[in-house]
Amino acid sequence: MSESVRVQASINGEKREFLCEPRQSLLEVLRDTLQLTGAKEGCNNGNCGACNVILNGVLVNSCLVLAVEAGGAEITTIEGIALKDRLHPLQQKFLEHAALQCGICTPGFIVSAKALLDNNPDPTEEEVRHWLAGNLCRCTGYDKIIRAVLDTADSADMQSVRG
Repeated sequence: MSESVRVQASINGEKREFLCEPRQSLLEVLRDTLQLTGAKEGCNNGNCGACNVILNGVLVNSCLVLAVEAGGAEITTIEGIALKDRLHPLQQKFLEHAALQCGICTPGFIVSAKALLDNNPDPTEEEVRHWLAGNLCRCTGYDKIIRAVLDTADSADMQSVRG
């Protein structure tokens, strides 16, 4: 059996420290050790996007990242997306557009869409569809999700979040 490794990272703006096995995924540590259960285990092989997080500004499947690789990193999970006293505009638009059903894929879609809008605040529909292609949903179809992201990009609320 391997010895546990001590890892420090900033998760959702808070300095955190945890112990993990060298072979544990970031998803396992987020869910099982840190009790941040928003990222979901859908496929555990990087194909569904349900476990997406932002790691040092880059969208990643947390099931494919070893937790030890997150040492010193800045990590944003779905739990860190909301603003202090209200939902992030993306979360609000997902509700307004009914862009969710069972909820398994929703955190991954919102984290992915946030990463997109952080990098490209005015995407085209084609760019949104391409960016979200790594996220799978078996309930909603994708149109409502695409509309929610595009509406967020156009919203005054999003303009105020950016600066």
